[in-house]
Amino acid sequence: MKSAYKTLAALLCTAALAACTGTPMKTQQLDSQQYTVIGHSEASATGIMLFGIIPIQQNTRFVRAQQAAIKAKGGDALVNTQVQEKWFWAWVLSGYTTTVSGDVVKLKNIQ
Repeated sequence: MKSAYKTLAALLCTAALAACTGTPMKTQQLDSQQYTVIGHSEASATGIMLFGIIPIQQNTRFVRAQQAAIKAKGGDALVNTQVQEKWFWAWVLSGYTTTVSGDVVKLKNIQ
């Protein structure tokens, strides 16, 4: 019986740790000669914490906002990036809205 509790505790700890990982924003160092600026763009993404412990699209909101900003102008990357975050609260959840803005660029094919 004790081994069953230990196994259950180990599984719960593993699940909790796995749920706490996020996807980092894609960053790269670009020289101004490697790209052409298309224009300014901005996008937002929201994640929810249900009951304070269950993440719903929480861990990917930075990446989703960044990709949406780039896609809106049809570019390849984002430079001069700014990140803002707002949060809201309700009885059973809290939400976090991340807004990413910057200059969308098209990469040049430099040989």
